[in-house]
Amino acid sequence: MTSKPTVWQRLVTCLSSLKSYLKVLCLVVTVFVLLQICSFQITKHSLSLPPSLFTYLKHQPEQASDNKTAYLVEKLRESVTFLPLKDYRFSNKPLEGHTWFMSSLLDNQTKGEAQYQEFPSDSSKGKLLCLKGIDKHDGSWNYYALALPEAIPTNAVLQKGLTFVSYNQYDYYNLWHGLSTMVPFVSWSLRNRCERPQKWVLYHWGELRFEMGHWLSEILRATYNQEPEFTRFIDQDNPVCFEKAVVMRHDQAGMSRERRMEAFDHIRRKARSYCNITSSKPRIGMTLLLRTGARAFRNETVVINVFRRECKRVNGCELNVSYSDNLTFCQQVELMKKTDVLVSPHGAQLTNLFLMDRNSSVMEFFPKGWLKLAGVGQRVFQWGANWSGMRHEGTWHDPVGETCEFLDTDRRCMSVYKNAMIGHNETYFGEWARRVLDKVNNRMKQNITEHNHSYDSLDECRC
Repeated sequence: MTSKPTVWQRLVTCLSSLKSYLKVLCLVVTVFVLLQICSFQITKHSLSLPPSLFTYLKHQPEQASDNKTAYLVEKLRESVTFLPLKDYRFSNKPLEGHTWFMSSLLDNQTKGEAQYQEFPSDSSKGKLLCLKGIDKHDGSWNYYALALPEAIPTNAVLQKGLTFVSYNQYDYYNLWHGLSTMVPFVSWSLRNRCERPQKWVLYHWGELRFEMGHWLSEILRATYNQEPEFTRFIDQDNPVCFEKAVVMRHDQAGMSRERRMEAFDHIRRKARSYCNITSSKPRIGMTLLLRTGARAFRNETVVINVFRRECKRVNGCELNVSYSDNLTFCQQVELMKKTDVLVSPHGAQLTNLFLMDRNSSVMEFFPKGWLKLAGVGQRVFQWGANWSGMRHEGTWHDPVGETCEFLDTDRRCMSVYKNAMIGHNETYFGEWARRVLDKVNNRMKQNITEHNHSYDSLDECRC
């Protein structure tokens, strides 16, 4: 006969069952909470919703789950705000700080690199850059905005691939200003697996531009192995959003000399390859790159004879006399490859100096009045020589020339001196040329001429 369980046994059995029940209940509740948290995080991450919008949505009527995402996306589309590309509040300091171009955004700054903006990126919180407007005369009528990839404006076009957006305070036809604007993009490409742009967007003061000078186009064609293609905005109200965009608005500001030389080395190498330059060069090549019209030598014959005489004194020196306005792009590349000493008046043609071998020399000439009135702009080719690894051997400023009705320190006189002819001083020119050629000759003899740096790190990416 089976005995009845005691009160103690009944109590133990009851407690054991209750403990198991509680364990199961705790497990179910834990799994449920984790699933809810996971679902919340996925939804939040996929839509990148700001906290303020989540707070707002808590107070909205419940909607069917299949319509909720569309509802949220539509709210995000409506929240995209376009601002003027040119902010007149900063017109008195257009290049400082944020600049008056896209003034609400900060640049990225990596040590030694040019200041830039990249979209999408961590700094843009994953948002794309969108642009709209077709104005070529007032940048305040062109606009920019940032939008999430899932919620670009309803009437926007998404442009695939990489787009370079360039801001130029000057223009895209002057060789110097155009090249200074493009070099940071080349440096960015070298740092980013040699990535090439599918499109370019050109702005000058926030105003659209659809082309650039032939020389600069050839530089880009040689560097990127493709014809530069410029985005054209067709409709005033229909924006274009870019799958990936890089914006430069400070030219080479922030770039170290090492980064600049690396970029110029790369462009030089690509230009020589593009033009298939295989000809040999003289032991020492001296080139007079002359101008016609503004800032030409008043008596070219005398100037040419002085430099020819000094070149003949040096074993293996050959003199070339060329005019910048009648050479094709590839002829300029070939001429610079043969040049160790470049002699030229101040002007855009001197931009070609970076196409010479590293450590080559530059001699620069100015009309009367420039030294006192031209400001820091007259030093651009001294900077260019330094940035590209050349030697700027000094300048000569003509003490004699046009007469101005005002004092020679009056800014109004610059209009008289800017495009004046340049005289000569046979004695000074001869002694100057002799000193420069002697230095070049000594470097050649000692075999310490610096040629282009190796491209070990760059050749790996086959730019």
